[in-house]
Amino acid sequence: MMSPLHRRDFLSATAAGALVPSLSSLVSAAQPNAKPAPGRDPLLISENPVIAKARDAALGVLQPSRADLEKGLAIHRSSFVFDSYGFAPRAAFDAAAMTAAIGAGAGDQEIQDLQEEMGMTRAALDEAERAEFAEAMSVSGVTAIFQNAGEEGSDPLRLLKRLARFTYLTDHLRGVLNRAASPDDLEAAWKKGEHALYLTGNGVPLAQQYVNPTEELGFIRVFFQLGIRMMHVTYNRRNLLGDGCAEPANGGLSDLGRAAIAEMNRVGVIVDVAHSGWRTSFEAAKASTKPMVASHTVCGALNPHIRSKPAEVIKAICDTGGLIGICWIPSFLARTGDIAALLDHIDHAVKTYGIEHVAIGSDVAHTSQHSAKVKGIPSRGRRRNRYEALWPDGALGGHWPNAASLGWTNWPLVTVGLSQRGYSEDAIRAILGGNMLRVCRDVLPG
Repeated sequence: MMSPLHRRDFLSATAAGALVPSLSSLVSAAQPNAKPAPGRDPLLISENPVIAKARDAALGVLQPSRADLEKGLAIHRSSFVFDSYGFAPRAAFDAAAMTAAIGAGAGDQEIQDLQEEMGMTRAALDEAERAEFAEAMSVSGVTAIFQNAGEEGSDPLRLLKRLARFTYLTDHLRGVLNRAASPDDLEAAWKKGEHALYLTGNGVPLAQQYVNPTEELGFIRVFFQLGIRMMHVTYNRRNLLGDGCAEPANGGLSDLGRAAIAEMNRVGVIVDVAHSGWRTSFEAAKASTKPMVASHTVCGALNPHIRSKPAEVIKAICDTGGLIGICWIPSFLARTGDIAALLDHIDHAVKTYGIEHVAIGSDVAHTSQHSAKVKGIPSRGRRRNRYEALWPDGALGGHWPNAASLGWTNWPLVTVGLSQRGYSEDAIRAILGGNMLRVCRDVLPG
């Protein structure tokens, strides 16, 4: 048996010394006839401290042999990888601009908007952040992200903010990052070695006039026309459509919620119940006539948590032809959440519900290494939590010594882990992106 590949061996085997040296020779040794898809080189090789820390933590958990690593990286390089719910790499704040806004008396909402705008758009404006963005995308080997491009509410104006930011970002990173409107766009980006965002609104936009259901839900079509391809039914708390996962009453879907699902099915928006309560999720699955998803969740059978889904809910979602995306949040996965726990949930879902119903929705982001250098922003003291994001006590607590192993740029090591566990290349490609792409095709009109 080959000994595990330690960090020094990994770096040696992959020509450490250059900032992002090629892995071509390493992969060719494993599969000499396999040609990497364009833009998939390099994988994992980086001296960026954020990326390196995550890589080393995952290698420490997985303990792959050299053969394991070579095989897994070869599969990853030739795969279409689609994060079923995630975030483009986040830039560091502009400390001077943030300090000036606080000094001018900016309110809570203005500061939140400024923080989000900086994190989401500075890669379009700042050379160092643009390089960081490009490296994180390249190292991850991810082509497409179902990008959170809305807020956790129903006000159309609030939902427009993040949509505008990611429209701006993709407009300024053409040739690197595309804004996809269809599954064909996603595949085209992959073939060109580029990357793409497919947009989720994170909420169903409501007119809030309540004249009749048809008029109330008219913004679903408008936001579809703006590029939104998936919407949460609820976030953590209760709204007019149903109960979120943090509501103790666990009420189900409302009549307006059923009407919203019917309209999403008609228009071509994927129904997402990742943050919905268990009963709301189950009833939404029974109501939907198109494949639907819980885009970033975990299996309640392994770790009961408000953000998990119990077996009967997952089955109902899968019965629509949909899927669940297993997320990377340590506390959702296990008491000692790490990359092995992520693989455990994937294993359970595949064995219980079928390979075609499993994807990976990270729900995490790469954060710029430059964030550690941001100094001098004045403290604003303790702030109240926003209503729709409230979590019950203990829902996010815990200690996870290997949490770094779930760093977003570790997608190639997830593939290595799946290969270690005996998954075939076809099965791995289905989990990495093929299943989510199928759902997108099945829901989109025409």
